[in-house]
Amino acid sequence: MTASTTTPGTPTTPMSSTTTPTPPTKDAVIDQEPQAAAAAPVELRADCIADSAGGLTFDLNAPESAPTSWNAALVLRLRGGDGVDDEVRLPLGPNGSGRLRAVLPSTVALAEGRWNAYADLGDGSDPRRLLPGINDLRSLVDRRPLAGIGRLGVRIPYATKFGNLALRSWLRGPHAEAGDIRVTPEGITVSGRLYGASPAAGARAEARARRTTRAVDDAAPAVTVPLDIEGPDFTFTLTHEELAGTGPDGGEPWDLWLRPAADAHPVRIARLLDDVPDKKQIFRYPALPLPTAAGQVKVKPYYTLDNDLALRFTGTEDQGLSEGPVRRERP
Repeated sequence: MTASTTTPGTPTTPMSSTTTPTPPTKDAVIDQEPQAAAAAPVELRADCIADSAGGLTFDLNAPESAPTSWNAALVLRLRGGDGVDDEVRLPLGPNGSGRLRAVLPSTVALAEGRWNAYADLGDGSDPRRLLPGINDLRSLVDRRPLAGIGRLGVRIPYATKFGNLALRSWLRGPHAEAGDIRVTPEGITVSGRLYGASPAAGARAEARARRTTRAVDDAAPAVTVPLDIEGPDFTFTLTHEELAGTGPDGGEPWDLWLRPAADAHPVRIARLLDDVPDKKQIFRYPALPLPTAAGQVKVKPYYTLDNDLALRFTGTEDQGLSEGPVRRERP
């Protein structure tokens, strides 16, 4: 066994406590476990329950890990609106494990239009767009409010074409609700019910040419017929001859109004009291051929993008009968 010696006067190099790391080989890099990606935010969906008075209850799925605060809210924003009343915040509170609930009472007025729905969890981040869940809208089917109601509010939840949750809202008073519609060679007969007003002397239905006037004007030309009245219920018949013979190309789209009394402001006739937010593509009536002095035309009733009732007269080439600018759905 040989003893270790040092030469006197020669300094000894101390051993370092650290070593320079060796760069990993290519194989070592390949064998490394990939790091977990940041978890995507959990989608927030809202189930909607409607009541017969016009209120809505929103039940949201909320993972227990999702932070919520005392100021959490379901936020409704009117599309195209920037006023103080164009945003409504509804308190959002716990409703069992992993659930949050907000309530939109029928007494809270929403302006007419389309409202986007968001969830603000009160954590300081921007409100998140809600996705639609399961809707229970059975109470809206054939809804029959009291005829004497002063102002009628209707709110129907739906999924936008981008898959987000939105509400279609109407706020009208008085309101003329369209019921049965019958088209015969003699004319079109419309039955319905008036809310928020009682038909009085001079009550009548009015058909106003779409291109003649874009706004309600008592001086605007209109074809008028008296109403058959039974309590709040009304019926009227418009003959085709006078309507089909007006306008260029022998046809013209007509909007239908109801004037509750001789000195009352007219209101649009519409169909709002059910669970269908956009009726134009759902309630489709066949076109009835009619002979006129200008040739054969076809007439059919239809609902506009706002669910208002109108008549469309089309010739063989369907000229000049568009509804105006197309409204494109927003997210």
